[in-house]
Amino acid sequence: MGSGTSPKGSPGGGDATPDNEKKGKAKPEGPLLEDVQTCCGCRFPLLVALFQLLLGIAVAGVAFLMVAISPSLLARETPHWAGIIMCVVSLLGFILFCITRVPDERASVQFIIKLLYFFLCTMGLVISVLVIAFQCYHYALTTSYSCKEMKEDCMCTLDPEDPIARTFAYRGVTDCSAIISTLPMYYLLQMLLNLAQAIVCLLGAFLIWKHRYQVFFAGLQMGSPSAQNWQKV
Repeated sequence: MGSGTSPKGSPGGGDATPDNEKKGKAKPEGPLLEDVQTCCGCRFPLLVALFQLLLGIAVAGVAFLMVAISPSLLARETPHWAGIIMCVVSLLGFILFCITRVPDERASVQFIIKLLYFFLCTMGLVISVLVIAFQCYHYALTTSYSCKEMKEDCMCTLDPEDPIARTFAYRGVTDCSAIISTLPMYYLLQMLLNLAQAIVCLLGAFLIWKHRYQVFFAGLQMGSPSAQNWQKV
């Protein structure tokens, strides 16, 4: 009579429960990995770091072109240092992107790199604003120049009729049109590049802050205690 039914404690009935538990454990892993690889709908910080690298190279390249006009230009007039710093910030962003994403409570290295990237983005924003201020000042200055060639130098003044007016000497410049027309164009280009650089740094710092404080990981466990399925709340 009882041959057609199997008891609840038989091996056939007991095998179904572990399989169901394994399937239940394996399901949350896919969405968890997919969720941690994206942030705010984009591959963060890959796009931000890529823009920072391109803008840093552009700023440094334009600055070296400005140095080629005259070696007497000051460091604040040729902000190659701002471009180099931005390239370093972008490299840290690429390192952050390559790190395996896990909840912050279990990854001190990731937290430290995120913190450094946040501070460097903030520093890059401040540096870009300073560069814009310097470039605006020198742009307004060079557009008011009155220049003339003296041997292999270009001597410029703000008021040629004033005998005691301040004189700006640009060594190694045989054609003053490079100071009057080409150099202001480079100043204007630096202002635009550093403005874009400041916006990208602000975006990077904001996304780090939003990911850390507005959307954070909580240690909630679903299912078995051995399977730590973390959720974002």
